[in-house]
Amino acid sequence: MKHTLGIVGTGKMGSALVRGLVKAGALAADRIIVCDADRPRAAALAEELGVALAATNAEAAAASEYVLLAVKPGGIADVLEEIAAKLSPNQTVVSIAAGVTIARMRSALGKAGPAVIRVMPNTPALVGAGVLAVAAPEVKGERKQALLRLLGAVGMVVEVGEELMDAVTALSGSGPAFVFVMIEALAEGGMAAGLPGDTAMQLAVQTVAGAAKLVQETGEHPEALKNAVASPGGTTVAGLAELERGGFQTLVASAVQAAARRSRELSSGG
Repeated sequence: MKHTLGIVGTGKMGSALVRGLVKAGALAADRIIVCDADRPRAAALAEELGVALAATNAEAAAASEYVLLAVKPGGIADVLEEIAAKLSPNQTVVSIAAGVTIARMRSALGKAGPAVIRVMPNTPALVGAGVLAVAAPEVKGERKQALLRLLGAVGMVVEVGEELMDAVTALSGSGPAFVFVMIEALAEGGMAAGLPGDTAMQLAVQTVAGAAKLVQETGEHPEALKNAVASPGGTTVAGLAELERGGFQTLVASAVQAAARRSRELSSGG
C-alpha cells in the first residue's frame, strides 16, 4: 500500500488523530492520506501537516493499509457503500462511529472483505491524553499490534470485547462531558464564594487535573484519597455532606448508565 493510514473524515476526532500521530512521530506525514466531504477542511489539514489529500473516499481507502472511518454514525453506511469495492482482504477498516457494530459493517463489506475494528476514542485525544477502547476480534498478531501502537500516540489504549463497547462509550466516551460539568460547577461555586471568574476556573481545572493524577500515580482507591482530605469537622466534610444530600454520586453513576442505554439503542439501530 502507498499509505499506512487513510482517514475518511477530518472533523475534530479525525484531525486530532492525524495531528497526534504526526506530532508524536508515530507515523510520517507522507504515510497518511485524508479525505472529507468538506474538502476545504481536509485540504487545510493536509497543508498544515504535510499529509496527502485524496479526491474521494474511495481513493483514500484504496491507497491505505488501515482505513479509519472518522465520520458520524449516520454517515457510515454511505461511506462503506462508496469504498467497499476498493478494499481487499489484506486491509483493515477501523471505525470510531459510536453504536455501529462490527456485524453491521461486515454485512456492508462482505464476508471476504477487509478485517473490521471498532475504536471508541474520547475528546482528550485532542491533546494526546485520550482513552481509546479497541474491539478487534477479527485481527490478530502484528497487524493488530501495529494499529494499537499507532493509536497509543494520542492516549491510553485499552482492548475490550465488543460487548463492552456500549459501557466504554458511556464511561470514557461521554465521561469527559460529565467532568466538564463538574469543573464548571466547581468554578461557579468558587465565584459564589467570592473568587474572580478566571481565578475560579483556573483553580477548578487544576484541582480536577491534580486529583486525577493523584489517583493515577498513587494507585490508591479514590475513597481512601477522599478520606485523607476529609478531616473530622472540617471544610471538606461539610462539602461532602452537601454532595451526599444532593445524591451526587448516584447521579453521576446514573448518567453513565443512561449513556450506556442510549449506546445500546444506537447499536440496535434505534
